[in-house]
Amino acid sequence: MPLPKINSSEEAIKLEDQHGAHNYHPLPAVLSRGEGVHVWDVEGKKYYDFLSAYSAVNQGHCHPKIVGAMHEQASKLALTSRAFHNDVLGSYEKYATEYFGFDKLLPMNTG
Repeated sequence: MPLPKINSSEEAIKLEDQHGAHNYHPLPAVLSRGEGVHVWDVEGKKYYDFLSAYSAVNQGHCHPKIVGAMHEQASKLALTSRAFHNDVLGSYEKYATEYFGFDKLLPMNTG
């Protein structure tokens, strides 16, 4: 079943209030797209994204190199649990520890 297109902030907020549980009290802006440091709401109003997915990522929105890297990786393997090894983590850890002069690192996000 395709999801209906949301055309107003009021409509989107009403749907969330009726059917969703919140762990935050969201601001009354309903974002529909982003590019770089900007985001747009469903009515087309442009904002600076000062939060920029603060708890998980901070690279902005839709940078072509990042989108390309995500597409390349997702076409091979989307995500693995740390209960398994994968073929890129060790190389990344070696690069990052040498670059920053660390003995070891634990890449993670808590968002």
